[in-house]
Amino acid sequence: MDSAVHHRTATVDGLEVFYREAGDPRSPAVVLLHGFPTSSHMFRRLIPALADRYHVIAPDHIGFGQSAMPAPGRFPYTFDALTDVTAGLLEHLGVDRFAMYVQDYGAPIGWRLALRAPDRVTAIITQNGNAYEEGFVRPFWDGVFAYAEAPGPDTEAPVRAALTPESTRWQYVNGVPDPSLVSPDNWVHDQALLDRPGNDVIQLALFRDYTANVDLYPRVHRYFRDSRVPLLAVWGANDEIFGPEGAKAFGRDLPDAETHLLDSGHFALESHLETITGHIRDFLGRALG
Repeated sequence: MDSAVHHRTATVDGLEVFYREAGDPRSPAVVLLHGFPTSSHMFRRLIPALADRYHVIAPDHIGFGQSAMPAPGRFPYTFDALTDVTAGLLEHLGVDRFAMYVQDYGAPIGWRLALRAPDRVTAIITQNGNAYEEGFVRPFWDGVFAYAEAPGPDTEAPVRAALTPESTRWQYVNGVPDPSLVSPDNWVHDQALLDRPGNDVIQLALFRDYTANVDLYPRVHRYFRDSRVPLLAVWGANDEIFGPEGAKAFGRDLPDAETHLLDSGHFALESHLETITGHIRDFLGRALG
């Protein structure tokens, strides 16, 4: 079957949404939801590795990647609003049921999709996509939570540091035993998009909204218990943003959750593509039949 990756755009609520797509639309759908500070670019190698068996869709969130970047006065940069656009894209594409791969920011977007329509989610793969307070690694999150609680010049300076080239590179190589496996194209690409005029204001708005995701966790846990959704956690165990305790915690509400801790960091696909792909194919083969 053709595993070619297509690069497309769709208009959702008047906004241009970029997405990568591969595989037969008649096959089971798998939606890949990226994190900060990247885009669907993080899935560029995973998409063709799944497309022989699945219909793979990887959008760029609004304000990220190749999707539209309206000024904050024209778009409310909240995780609810990003979810609205993602749901609109899936409706536009006629995707009624889907498995999802969530990482970092992709997780709170994915959890909202599931809470809105639990029966539509067939399975979940979480790769350092958090749903439990145990997953937050300090001191990384101290600055974000302080800024969200009391935005101002004093609390803004530490979170602005997360928008620098040094921080972007750190997210990719920290915790990776052999950093030479991680292409520098990743952080160069991401940083160029972060450095666009006005993008800093967008990222700060999402930092301020992040506590809304934590507030949602009890509902997410209830969804896990009620749905018993099949879940695979493939986790960079050395991640100093979302630590391995976050991966283990899924088993509390989903006793059948499958967990694999990898010797990698936040963007584990860069160093462990083949391992993660193998786990996904095995898991989805069992979960989706």
